[in-house]
Amino acid sequence: MTTRELSGTTAVVTGTSRGFGRAMAVSLASHGAHVVGVARNEDLLNELKDELGSSFTPEVADIRDPGLPQRLLSTYSPQTLVLNAGATPMTVPLDQQTWESFSENWDHDVRHVFQFLRETLLNPLEPGSVVVSLSSGAALRGSPLSGGYAGAKATIRFISAYASAEAKSRSLELRFTAILPQLTPATKLGAAGVAAYAERAGLPAAEFVDQLGGALTPEFVAETVAGVVTDNGYSADAYLLTATELRPL
Repeated sequence: MTTRELSGTTAVVTGTSRGFGRAMAVSLASHGAHVVGVARNEDLLNELKDELGSSFTPEVADIRDPGLPQRLLSTYSPQTLVLNAGATPMTVPLDQQTWESFSENWDHDVRHVFQFLRETLLNPLEPGSVVVSLSSGAALRGSPLSGGYAGAKATIRFISAYASAEAKSRSLELRFTAILPQLTPATKLGAAGVAAYAERAGLPAAEFVDQLGGALTPEFVAETVAGVVTDNGYSADAYLLTATELRPL
């Protein structure tokens, strides 16, 4: 296995205002990277800037903006790209969804990953760079109370693998991987999902989480992503992340 040093490099992380994204920005900065954090909430980005100081640059932006990937990648020339941003789905059954609510994660999550991965192939990052796309464990088992969420996350896994295959066919020396975190109450999105599925199962939320194998924390996700980014031995197209392990798929 070969390792990558992050000191002196730049990482662009989307969805850094809270949850996994915020934790990943903190972790990558602690490993020496200069982190460019992307989110719509300027106040939360500025709070993170106050914490991380000169190792963090806030970028207030809508991830759906088709010009955003080209602007960010050409401006900052990152060696690490972590695509984490996405919408929080409505947690209601299928018949209570509208097409707009059902397709929201396609319009946000999939669109933003597609646009960034497309840009990395049109205008490749420097050789040795790593691109991590955050999918979800729901991509493996479905998510009947979350509209099109599971399908959207499965598509993120697929297009990350497509980008990986394209990069290899063109000898671009870029590493693409998707990480699928299991459901956890430790984020705003996950807490809503745990509450809904625990109620559906007739279980207390804590017992439902125990059945998942414990609560996955943002800090564990962040350190796992940092490990994947810095260790070129992580060469699988996708990994399932539970509270206890990172498993290749």
